[in-house]
Order: sequence, then structure tokens, then C-alpha cells
Amino acid sequence: MTRRILIRATGTARPGQLAGLGRALARCGARLLDINQSVTFGIVSLEALVGLDEDAALEATLNEAGDELGLDVQAVQVSADDYQHWTVQAGQPRLILTLLAPRLPAGILAEVGALTAEHGLTVELIHRLSGREPLDGEAPEYGACVECWLRGEEVDLEALREKALALGAMHGVDIAIQEDSIWRRHRRLVCFDMDSTLIQAEVIDELARRHGVYEEVAAVTERAMRGELDFQQSFRERMSKLKGLDESVLNEIAESLPLMDGVERLMKHLKRLGYRTVILSGGFTYFARHLQKHLGFDEIHANELVIENGKVTGDVREPIVDADRKAALLQEIAEREGLCLEQTIAVGDGANDLKMLATAGLGIAYRAKPLVRSRARQSISTLGLDAVLYLIGYRQGDLEALEPSSK
Repeated sequence: MTRRILIRATGTARPGQLAGLGRALARCGARLLDINQSVTFGIVSLEALVGLDEDAALEATLNEAGDELGLDVQAVQVSADDYQHWTVQAGQPRLILTLLAPRLPAGILAEVGALTAEHGLTVELIHRLSGREPLDGEAPEYGACVECWLRGEEVDLEALREKALALGAMHGVDIAIQEDSIWRRHRRLVCFDMDSTLIQAEVIDELARRHGVYEEVAAVTERAMRGELDFQQSFRERMSKLKGLDESVLNEIAESLPLMDGVERLMKHLKRLGYRTVILSGGFTYFARHLQKHLGFDEIHANELVIENGKVTGDVREPIVDADRKAALLQEIAEREGLCLEQTIAVGDGANDLKMLATAGLGIAYRAKPLVRSRARQSISTLGLDAVLYLIGYRQGDLEALEPSSK
């Protein structure tokens, strides 16, 4: 009758340990059923599940090998019930919980551990995606990011995310929770809102200030926030206030647009990794084209200002890019590119981005107001826009390997 034995080996990592243990197991006639090994801070941890069909001097053989290899080796017989339990557990859905912040407080681990336990989830693996903290004590250049793999029976994801959002807000940490799937590292289309997402400005407000009508435009915006006007009504009314603005002002503003933190690094890596990048904006094509030229977006979709005789007329060409249009465009582009929606990512900050975020396989609210953060599936508020790379699953080391070698 086959016995199942769990082998655990730990010690200071050095070359040849896996080979030595493998030879010892082979001498005992063991069959390899499963294996996992990791090295953290110079300490190796290896677990192997093996099957034995006949009695063998396994323990003595492993102890001898351990002494030679500098490893503490233990062998534990696994019951049929335990083996069945592990098999069932391994087949349960996996969630990815990502912690992001300029620095991660140690206390967040206890809080996350309690939260996951409350929902019946086992922490299967924890690993770091960000670079190490410099020796001088400065915060890591691109922030700190730790990824946890969770397994458990089906959970109420909405309730889990709601609690995680509140917990993160208490500690100044972004906590993102997403279902793991084959699509996570095979997404191919990324769609961005523009104003307050790619740039640190709302362009229509900047235009209004230069035209001396900011207070009037702000009053219309306030009415829309109270629900007195829908997006298209408020957009047209705000646009009418800009009638007569000189076209030269548009160029001046375009040349001085403040980019969002991390956007240049994000775009550089997305292009190298083969993603298609798109701007889907309720702002204006004039400024989206400027960003396209500077950052290399593959395509843009925004509102077209009508300009006559060098002056803004206060009108825009149809169709207006609103919340419904953004979501529809994302879907149309995915279909055109032969992609399923699970392969798409959307990033935005406003309420008019929520439909787009819900349509995408990975929807991320970026530095959004509390209402938008609570309704989006994922959110980032503590780091630059390049933290999107962490949510896709890229390690900083992976990305550094893409950098051209200096000569």
C-alpha cells in the first residue's frame, strides 16, 4: 500500500541541496507527488510530498543527507484524510490580495491576517513585488508592494473588498483584491481617462480660468453634482461659457499640462510589454493628441472642440464621450483587437468612469473620491500611476530587466 510522506527541509541556502535530497529520495524508491521550494533572506525552505510503495529506511537516509547538506530534515506521514483535504483546498478559487503604500506598516499584516481568517481564507503565499528598501532608510523608489495568495471556499467579494477598503484607509495602505485567473498576466488593452488620471488637472477648469469664467463653470459643475443636470447637459452648458476663447490658449495649456506621477514610467513599460494603450476621455482631443504624441498612446477618443477663425465656438462635435460612450468604446476596441473583456484594463478617477471600470476585466479607480473608490473593484491612492504594474503582477525586478543595459 502506498504511503504518502511529507518531507520538510530548512537551513542556510547553498548550491547542491536539492540535488542531494533528490538522490536520497531516489535511493529510497520514492515517487515525487508535489514539491515547493523558496529561499527568503538566505534561508531555504523545501516541502516535498512523496509516495513510497514499500518500507525503506527513509528517515535515516534523509537525516544523513541533511547532515551533509546543512539542512534540518523532517519526514511526516500524511493520512488519507489530510491528503484529501489538501487536494480539495488546492482546487479552491484563488484570490490575489495586494498591499501598496510608500512604506508598509508591520501592523497591517495582523489586520490582513484577521480579515482573511474572518472570511475563511488561508494565506497560501506572501511575496514582495517591489524593490528592497535602500540601506540609507529612504522609502523604496516605486513604493512598497506585497502580494498575498489566498485560497478558500467562495466568499462574498463585495463584503471583503468593502472591509479591505476601510482597513486600508485606517493605515494609509491600498488593499486590492482580485480573482486570480489565466488572464491576469495576459491582459493586452489598457484604457485611461485623461483629466486627473493621466494629468494633474481638469482641462475645462484651466480653460475657464484663462477665459475669466471659472466661477460660472464651477457653478454649472456644482449643479451637476447635485443631480440637477446630467453629464451631457452640464458639459454643453460649461462649453458655452468658453465661447470666444482664443485658440492660442489651448496650445499654452497643452504645453504646460502637469503629468500624473508615474505615468511616463508606466507607459514606457506598457509599450515594451506589448500592451495597446488608449485614452478614453470626456475632455478634449486637442489635449489628448498632445499626450499621444508625448507618451505614445496607440489611439485616443475624446470630445472635439469646434474652432472657427481661431476662436472656440462653445460647441463640440457629436458624439459626446460620456460614461456610456467610454464603456462602449472599450468594448468596441477589445472586439476589434480580437480580445475578450477579461484581457482589458481601465483606469479612471471620476463617476463618469465607473461604467468603463465595471466593463473592463481589471477596473482601477486612481486617486478617486471616496464614492468612486467604494464602487470600483480596485483602487490606488497612495502611489503613482505606475503602481498599476503591481496589480497586473509585475515585479520591479522583471521591469528592470527590460531596461536597456548601459554601456
